[in-house]
Order: sequence, then C-alpha cells, then structure tokens
Amino acid sequence: MKIRRIAATAVAAAVTAPALFLSAVPAFADTKPATGASQTVDAPIEQLELAVKAAQAKYEAAVAAHTKATADALVILKDEKHPLAVAAKEALQASKDAAAAKTAADAALATADAALADAEKALAELSDEATEEESTKAKEAVDAAKVKAAAAKTDADAAKVTADTKAAAATAAKTDLANARAAAFQTISAAEKNMDEAKKALDTAKKALADAEKALEGDDCVVDKDLSTSLTGPSKIAPGSSGVFTFRITNKGTTTFEEVGGGAVAFRTDVWSDDLKVSWSSVNSPKWQPVVLGDEEEEGGFFSSGAKLAGGKSFDFKLKVDVNSKATPGEGMVMGFGARVSADGSCGEATEYSQATFRIGKPAKPGSGNDNGTNGGHSDNGSTGGSNSGNGNSTPQGGTSTTPVNTTSSGSLANTGAGPSALPFALAGGAAVVLGAGAMVMVRRRKAGMGA
Repeated sequence: MKIRRIAATAVAAAVTAPALFLSAVPAFADTKPATGASQTVDAPIEQLELAVKAAQAKYEAAVAAHTKATADALVILKDEKHPLAVAAKEALQASKDAAAAKTAADAALATADAALADAEKALAELSDEATEEESTKAKEAVDAAKVKAAAAKTDADAAKVTADTKAAAATAAKTDLANARAAAFQTISAAEKNMDEAKKALDTAKKALADAEKALEGDDCVVDKDLSTSLTGPSKIAPGSSGVFTFRITNKGTTTFEEVGGGAVAFRTDVWSDDLKVSWSSVNSPKWQPVVLGDEEEEGGFFSSGAKLAGGKSFDFKLKVDVNSKATPGEGMVMGFGARVSADGSCGEATEYSQATFRIGKPAKPGSGNDNGTNGGHSDNGSTGGSNSGNGNSTPQGGTSTTPVNTTSSGSLANTGAGPSALPFALAGGAAVVLGAGAMVMVRRRKAGMGA
C-alpha cells in the first residue's frame, strides 16, 4: 500500500539523514541561531535534493583530487628530471667518483709503502765496506720514501672520508626518492578511498531522493497550508532533569480535521550524543509516552490527538525532553512536525516544522529543573503557541485552544555560507524526513479503523 511505502521510506531515510545532511552543510546559513530563535527548514524532498547536490560536489572534488594525486605520483615514479630523481642520480655518481678516488689513493699509498720498504731494506743490506757516500745516499732514499708514504697516507685517509660522505649522501638521496614515491602511493590510495566513500555517499543520497520521490508519486498526502504548528518551552534544561514544551497544532481553515498529530525529535546541536529523550502527552492521552522514531510498525513513535479539530481551533501536545544526568553543558534543540487526517481519509502535512533551541546547563537556582523563560519557533504563518512555565514538571498536560492565529515572521535559510555552527540545520534536515512518516502512520491507523 502506498501509505506503508511512504512511511517505510521516511523512516529508512532517518538512518542516512545525519550523513546526508551534514554533507549538505554548505547549503545552510553559517550563523548559529540564538537560543529561542524561530527557525524553519524547507520540505524534506528539497533537503534531499540539496544533499544530492552537495554529495555530487564532494564526489567531483574527490575525483579531481584522485586525478591530481595520480598525475603527481607518475611524475615522481617515472620522470627522471624530477628534482629528487636528479639529486639521487647526482649523489650516486658523486659517490662512485669518490670511491674511485679512494681506490686510487689506496693504490698510491701501497706503492709508497712498498718503496719505503725497499729503501729501508737497501739501507739495512749495506755492507760494512760501503762508503760513507753510499750510506748517506741510502739513508736519504729512506727519508724520501717516508715522506712520500706519509703523503700517500694522508691522501688515502682524505679519500676515504670523502667516499664515506658521498656514499651517505647517495643513500640519503635514494631514501628521499623512495619515501616520496611511497608517499605518492599513499596519497593515491587515500584519494581513491575518499573517492569511493564520496561515491557511496552520492549513491546513498540519490537513492534516498529517488525512494522519497517514488513514495510520493500519486499519494494523497499533501502539504496543507491551513495546518500550522508552534513550539514553545524552557530556554535551559539542567542535566538530570526535564523540560516540558508545548507543541500546538492549529487548524487555520474552516474544515474540521478528523485527527491531528505528528512526531518530534530532540538532539544536541553541538556534539553527537544520545543525551536527550522525548516523550509526549495530551489531554486525551495523559500518560507520558516515548517518542521513538523507528520501524513504521512502531506507531508509538508518533503522537495523535485521537480527536477532531475544528476550524480556527488548536490542539496542544506536551513534549517532555529528558536530559541525561551525565550530559555536558551545551546546546540542544527539539522539533515537532504536524499532520492531519480528513474525513475522507486523505492526509496533509504542515508546510514546515517547528523547533525550539535551549541551553543544557546547571539550573538557575538550586532545586529548579530549568529556566522559567520560554522560547520556540513556528511554521510559516503559524500560531505563537502556548506557553510553559518551564519548571520541569512531569505532569502530562494538553488540550484544545481557540487562541487566535498570529502571523509572525518566520526564520529562513541563507543560500550560501557554511561552518560548524550549521550543524543544527543539517540535523534538522534529516529529522524533517523522519517526521514526515507521522502523517502516514495516522492515515494507516485511520483507514484500518474505518475498515474494521
């Protein structure tokens, strides 16, 4: 059934949403929203299109990097004119020349030593009958041989030092070239890995978009401009406590909705963590129930009024955000998505979702769960919504309201700019895909009830 497929697609997208939308961060504003600021994000399909565009750009950049790395490596590996290759070749030749010079010096030393030995032998073999002139001449020959031998020894020692130095230089140059070639291979490998990962991310983004578009083909669930939402609540929640937000769904039209509801999610916008949990209640469902977005069969992941909503009226849900006692100070966000079901079984989704930011930190006063101030956002042309004392009270609340619809300025996203502060918007994009499944669950339950 079409509805089941859409729900499955939306929930499946939740698994890949963080990676997809973080890859699309450059499409969002680089200004971090202040706590309490109203923000809106475009429809999930548009977010998926942005994710595909960003993933395509990353893939193209990865391909270009791989191409450059390969070209650079080929130069180092094959080009004999590369500076390192030239240096290695020259150093090797210098080492060979020095080795040859050392060999020649050693040969000269050997010759000088042999001449000295011969001169000393001749002197020793002089007979007692040798004249003084012969004796003097033999001694002078020995002295001259000693001088030559000493000079040859000096030359040989110097040649050895030079040969050793040149050999070390040749080894170093050879090592530099080998290291550069190894680094080139590593660069190619890393670039290839990045290219493969970018391709997988692109394929995942394209599949998510294709699945979402296929799921929406011919479906009767539409964006309903008469359906608006608002979200208000505390501006600070202390670790180990909870904050209660009011999520209001307003029927701005004249036709009565058979049922309204939606989904919600809370997360940290500064770090990845599971510090935040959300539960909901209303006047018709006073018991707190967890909001866990998972398999489409887990209908407890979405909430419903279980009652009609007349035109011009509102229905309030309470969203309780529990903060882990070990959570570190930082920033958090809770978002709610509204949907409705009409008498004919058709469904509609709010144009945008509502979100509220809050600080995670110590309470203002000992014993208090969170600040008493309120903050929140709304969908376009939505109601400012109900207020909440922000005392962390866990008593379920809710109900309908005839509060007039007040038109206020909604936040918007810039087309350029990026930075670490864009994390909330990236996460929000993924959540929007998930929350769209709420309308499908309501329709499925409504149709099942009608057929019983």
